[in-house]
Amino acid sequence: MNNKDENRKVDKIAINWFPGHMAKTKREISDKLNLIDIVYEVIDARMPISSKIVDIDDLIKNKPRILIVTKYDLCDKEETNKILANYKKNGYNIIHIDLMKGDTSNIISLTNEIMNSINQSRIDKGMKPRSARVLIVGAPNVGKSTLINRLVGKKSAGVGNKPGFTKTLSWIRVNKDIELLDTPGILWPKLTDQDGAKTLAAFSSIKDEIINIDNIATFILNKLYTLYPSKLKERYDITNLDDIVEVYEIIGRKRGALSRGNIVDYEKVSNIIIRDLRNGYFGDITFDRIK
Repeated sequence: MNNKDENRKVDKIAINWFPGHMAKTKREISDKLNLIDIVYEVIDARMPISSKIVDIDDLIKNKPRILIVTKYDLCDKEETNKILANYKKNGYNIIHIDLMKGDTSNIISLTNEIMNSINQSRIDKGMKPRSARVLIVGAPNVGKSTLINRLVGKKSAGVGNKPGFTKTLSWIRVNKDIELLDTPGILWPKLTDQDGAKTLAAFSSIKDEIINIDNIATFILNKLYTLYPSKLKERYDITNLDDIVEVYEIIGRKRGALSRGNIVDYEKVSNIIIRDLRNGYFGDITFDRIK
């Protein structure tokens, strides 16, 4: 990045990421769906629209669902709650959770409540009641593995800070009443909403290796300038984005992102912006809005 024209050119680069293991995961979920009683659909509170799998209804059919909203402690609750209220109005059972504190009792209680109704139907048909078989599904890096570990009370699922960490489907027992089918994070074949795609990339739900970091960094700056200008000023002392090169110069010198000759290293600046967002240095934020 060395001028405004370059920035505009970079901003037009489309993001798409649907590797083979995601397509395979969707096929395997479809094959095992007849074993499933309840679905935990997991979304990130900072992007409750962008992180919601677009074709989830086609995937899980009419299975009872609990919408679990992770990272609620990191979001702009006023804005996120507007979106969650809209989901609730459409009939979703919603539970939000702070993964750091790890209180999953509401999830367990609601699961048991739904399963009691399912088991009553089984009894009425002359079948034996059984433990709940729960499918957990969500976009990459929304906190599924950490949630599983909180539910189980110990480290049962591997946790990584990069999308694509979980590679295969696996059954995990939560307690005597609940079994979980863990799945790799999945997206959808074509990311037609590029604002949503960039939001996913900004919060690490799309592999860094396939994105243009300048594209995502400038996207983050524009989002902050539009939605949280005071946070942008507080962190970088930036009050406008009229000249993106000047903005990079200010951030680079402020943060010591310099190469030989005291020249600002723009790649380092882009990485700083992305890292600051992911590490929560802008405070509680939500990038999605109801349109």
